[in-house]
Amino acid sequence: MAKRNKGLSSSLSSSSSVSELKEKLRGLVKKIVEEEDEDEANDDGDGYTIETTIDEAIATLSAIKDLKKKKKNNKNNNNNNKNQKRSSSFSDKLLDEIVVPPEFRCPISTELMRDPVILATGQTYDRPFIQRWLNEGHRTCPQTQQVLSHSILTPNYLVRDMIVQWCKEHGIELPKPARDIDEAVTNADKDRLNLLLHKLSLSVPDQKEAAKELRMLTKRMPSFRTLFVESGNVIPQLLSPLTTGKAYAHPDLHEDLITTILNLSIHDDNKKLFAEDPAVIPLLIDALESGTIQTRSNAAAAIFTLSAIDSNKHIIGKSGAIKHLLDLLDEGNQSAMKDAASAIFNLCLVHENKGRTVKEGGVQVILKKIMDNVLVDELLAILALLSSHPKAVEEIGDLGAVPCLLGIIRESASERSKENCVAILHTVCYSDRTKWKEIREEEKANGTLSKLAQCGTSRAKRKATGILERLNRSVYLTHTA
Repeated sequence: MAKRNKGLSSSLSSSSSVSELKEKLRGLVKKIVEEEDEDEANDDGDGYTIETTIDEAIATLSAIKDLKKKKKNNKNNNNNNKNQKRSSSFSDKLLDEIVVPPEFRCPISTELMRDPVILATGQTYDRPFIQRWLNEGHRTCPQTQQVLSHSILTPNYLVRDMIVQWCKEHGIELPKPARDIDEAVTNADKDRLNLLLHKLSLSVPDQKEAAKELRMLTKRMPSFRTLFVESGNVIPQLLSPLTTGKAYAHPDLHEDLITTILNLSIHDDNKKLFAEDPAVIPLLIDALESGTIQTRSNAAAAIFTLSAIDSNKHIIGKSGAIKHLLDLLDEGNQSAMKDAASAIFNLCLVHENKGRTVKEGGVQVILKKIMDNVLVDELLAILALLSSHPKAVEEIGDLGAVPCLLGIIRESASERSKENCVAILHTVCYSDRTKWKEIREEEKANGTLSKLAQCGTSRAKRKATGILERLNRSVYLTHTA
C-alpha cells in the first residue's frame, strides 16, 4: 500500500499544481467524512471503496508536500545561483549602488583595488594597472608626475586588509587579482573603445582615423582584445564600414579593419565569437578576393588564427574560403602564400575540408609550388594531410609527383620534408602499383629509401621500411609465379 501511495504521489506531483491538489484533497476529505458514519466501507458498486479514497487522499497530501519541498529547493538554488553570479561578476550591481571609499579605488582604473601596491612615491595603485603603466615605459608616478627612483612595487597589506573588511561588511566578495597584467582593462580603455567605434559610423576621414588607431591598439595592447569579449554589440560597429561597402573604395581603411580583425582573433576568447558572427568570415573572404596584397595576406592570417578551434574549421570550410586561399597561394607573393598555406593546413586537419581542398584543385596548386621549390616544407605537410584522401592520391600519381618526392628525399637537408615525402609515397605505393617501377628504379640507382630507413626520423624509417618490404614482396611473388 505504501508503495502504491508513493507511485501515485509521484504521478500527481509531476502533473499537478499545489492549488489543484488542494482542491482535489478537499473533495476526497469531504467524501471520507460523509461516508464515515455508514456501517460499511465496502465496494460502492463501481469498484471504488472508502479505503481507495483514503489512499488517494494520503497520496495527494504527499504530493503537496513534495511540490512544496521542491519549490523551496528551487528557491534556494536560485538564490545560490544569484549569489554565485554576483560573486563571479564582482558584485557589479552592488558596487554601483554602494559608494566605494576613494582610498579603495585605484587612481588608474578608478575601480576597487584587488591587489594594492605602493609605488616609490608612496602612492597606492592596483598592481595590474600600475604594472602595465611601467611596462609601457613610463618612469613617473601617474598621480604626482614625480620621476621614480625605482620601479619596485611593495604590497600594501594595510589597505588590502581594510578593503577585505569593507567588502565583508557590505556582502561583496573581493575577486582574485588579475592573472594577466597585460589584459587588465580600465574604464579609460572602455571609453576609448566606445569613442573609436562611434567614429566608425561617421565620415570617411573619421573612419580612417579610428580604424588606424584600433589596428595599433589591438596589436600592442592585449587589454583591447579582451574588451571585445566583454562588450556587447561591438562586432557590428567594428564591421560597419565593411558591411556598408564604404571601406572598399579606400584600400587603407579596408586594410586597417581587416588587420584589426586579425589582431582580435589572436585572443582565444574572441575566436569562437568572431567565427560564429555571420558577417566576419564572408568579409574575410571578400578581402581575400578583392583586397590589396597586404589586406589579402592579413585576411588569410585571420582565417588561420580563427581556425585554431575545431568548430571554426567546419564553419570556415563550409563558407567557401578554401578556394580563395588556394587562389592566393597560386598567385606568388611570398608573405601572402605563407599565410594562405598556414590557413589551408589548419583547415585540412578536418577530414571534410580535405575533400573541399582536393575538389578546388588544391593538389595541383600545391605540387606546382613544390616543384618550383616554393615553401616546400609547408606545402609537403599539407600534401601529406591530403594524401589520406583517395582522389588526392590519384592526382599525386597522375601529376608526376613521384620523381619529385624521391628527389626531395635524396637531396633535401630538411628531415621534416623527407618525412612528409616518404609518408606520401607510402600511401601512393599502397594505392597505385603502376608507380612501383619508378620507386624501384630510384632505389636501384641511389638507394634513397634504404638510406632513409637507416638514418631518417622514426616515422620516416617506418614508412621507408614499409615501402621496401612491399617492393621486396612483389619481386618474390613475381619470381615464385
